[in-house]
Amino acid sequence: MGKQHSNRGALLTSNLPQLQNLIKRDPQAYRDEFLQQWNHFQSIQRIWKLQSDMADDSHHFRELVSFIAQVAQCYPEQTKEFPNELATLLRDNYAGLTPELRRSFMQNLVMLRNKEVITSLDLLRNLFPLLPRTTSSSLRSFIRTTILTDIKTANARTKNHKLNRAVQAMLFGMVEKDMDAEVQGDRGKIRGSSHPDTSTPSTKGVEALWAVLLTKELWKKGIWNDAKSVSIMALGCFHPIAKVQSASLHFFLGEEDEEEESDSEEEGPDIKALQHRRGINKKTRSGDKKLAKAEKIARKKRKENNQEAIPNFPAIQLLHDPQSFGEKLYDGLLRYDKRYSLDHKLLIMQLLSRVMGGHKLCVLGFYTYVMKYLTYHQLRVPLILVSLAQSVHDLTPPDALVPVVRKIAQEFVHPGVGPEVIAAGINAIREICKRQPWCLSEEDGGQELLGDLVEYRKSRDKGVVIAARSLLQLYREVNPGLLKRRERGKGASMGMAAGAQPLPYGHQRATTDIDGLDLLESHLNKIKGEDDGDERMSDDEAGWENWDVESDDESSESEGGWMDVDSDGEQEFDLSDSEDEAPKNIPEEPKQDEPKQPPTLATTKILTPADFALLQELRIKEAQRAVDSGGGSHSKRRLAQLEAHRKATAMTTEDDPSAGIVTEANILGVRKKSKATYEERMASIAKGREGREKFGSSKGKKKKAVMSSSTNKEKGRNKPMMMVRQSSAVRAKKMASIKEKQKRVRAHIERAKKSYH
Repeated sequence: MGKQHSNRGALLTSNLPQLQNLIKRDPQAYRDEFLQQWNHFQSIQRIWKLQSDMADDSHHFRELVSFIAQVAQCYPEQTKEFPNELATLLRDNYAGLTPELRRSFMQNLVMLRNKEVITSLDLLRNLFPLLPRTTSSSLRSFIRTTILTDIKTANARTKNHKLNRAVQAMLFGMVEKDMDAEVQGDRGKIRGSSHPDTSTPSTKGVEALWAVLLTKELWKKGIWNDAKSVSIMALGCFHPIAKVQSASLHFFLGEEDEEEESDSEEEGPDIKALQHRRGINKKTRSGDKKLAKAEKIARKKRKENNQEAIPNFPAIQLLHDPQSFGEKLYDGLLRYDKRYSLDHKLLIMQLLSRVMGGHKLCVLGFYTYVMKYLTYHQLRVPLILVSLAQSVHDLTPPDALVPVVRKIAQEFVHPGVGPEVIAAGINAIREICKRQPWCLSEEDGGQELLGDLVEYRKSRDKGVVIAARSLLQLYREVNPGLLKRRERGKGASMGMAAGAQPLPYGHQRATTDIDGLDLLESHLNKIKGEDDGDERMSDDEAGWENWDVESDDESSESEGGWMDVDSDGEQEFDLSDSEDEAPKNIPEEPKQDEPKQPPTLATTKILTPADFALLQELRIKEAQRAVDSGGGSHSKRRLAQLEAHRKATAMTTEDDPSAGIVTEANILGVRKKSKATYEERMASIAKGREGREKFGSSKGKKKKAVMSSSTNKEKGRNKPMMMVRQSSAVRAKKMASIKEKQKRVRAHIERAKKSYH
């Protein structure tokens, strides 16, 4: 029996998959065989620590580790230290391990987590330090996917706050690790090496970069959306490594970073590589088609990326101390101005302006700093003007904006520049004045400047005219007193005559006076009255049952009793359920000498977005009713304005969430259509040929009721001039005498007289 057992052990030792299958079926029966393999693993592990270069035994060692990981849950007492030993072996000897061993060890750790031998936190603690040390792109992608999938699975049903707090603490420590290092700018860096790939473990900023990228990915997937994740990204905005700072800035701006684009699996084709290959290889039609298809896909990908560039407003709102955050951004921008490239400084300026506009902060030094970039020949100047306009709000001191507005007017709006520059300058001033109208005032000479800008509405360029008219319309609404009398318009002049004054600086207008609020109030009262009426009807029907019995048991005085009413019906009833409500079945007519009371709905109810949508529909219905009853041109204009406003609101809420912010299109304004390229002209020609026969003309054939050829007269109209000159009719006219010509003229006159009469 002992010989048979020894033979079986020897057989199973050389066949680990079979032994693994048998152990899973009956762990206790094969306990000795497992202990034999376990001791073998311990001995190899000790040898490995003394001599890490054992490439010959790597295959056997990999199979042995996989075997123990598969059956570890069957012998928890013996293998309780196995995960720690495996993690230590992977961490301490990472550089000496072969790529196959690294992947195998990581996969076994993931399998132990799936079998619940170790927790998610233990797995993540072992994987996070390995991520920046990995040089293989496939292995790095495996680790990244494993981390994201494990955190997503842990938060699938409910938020795993314990795991999230622990992982966020690890990521925060990874970002905070190199915060004391020297600031390294991105000016003059090699653009091609932007991938977070590193060959040495001591490279600074790699751990912080991966922490930022993982936090950004978890936020994008909706797994983390709390303030702690925002704190990690906010700390990354002040990291001394430019890559980490750029990735954090892109998170708040909602844009794709270079590191993310290189790691994305859905990246478009490399057009430059295809064009280079096309120039080397043999020229074929199929190659041209492949290149054109790749360029089309790349253009579509770029268009989608541009459409998704929406600022991350929820993250900006979750900032812990926005004022300190904005001041630190400005201090870094000012201190390291010469170390950062223009693109990097633009990222900081964009985020600073978003924070200032979103939280209504006052970082007054920013307006002084940005003035040196306000020249029409400055690179990326439209984006600089966007950042400037976005930073302004109704609490920004006008004194800080007066020099900025004058600098824009001096640099952009004068006859020495092109119409596109003038339009951009006027649009930028309009966006600033829209947020703070008092940056142009009579005390600072703003009235003369505004008059000069408004005069550009007489320009020949369409973009300049639209920009000047939009500025004129803005001040007709907010402060018509700064405009000349002939420029104020009828509505603004009547408002000033009635005593309307512009809202002073720092004040906000009350929202009780909302156009059409009485319509909403009457509509809600009508709905409430119908609901109350249905309830009263059901109560009355139930109350009329056995009415004679109830009337005998209870006195008429306690129930109100019977009331004597006149036959004419002059007595009015109050059938409401509440004593505080007025009778709804018989509304009272307002007296002629008493004015109508203003609606109190705005002061008694918080209006929701659904209420405002209902209010908009009620306004349109009322305007349509006025038009149908013959309201005139005024009613038609009001209906058109309301419908346009509804369309714009629908586009803002559904298709374009960024419609409320300033973009480069708002600054550049309307531009002339550029001349079509050769490819665009050929595409237009091909589109016009669709649905048409390839050759020949259909004239005289398919367009007639009876198909036939053309007549000789129709053919004569299309003959060349050289053939017509040789005809007998033309030669007879040329050779005709004076008498014949006079005869033809008289005949023509006679025919003309007859046709006239």
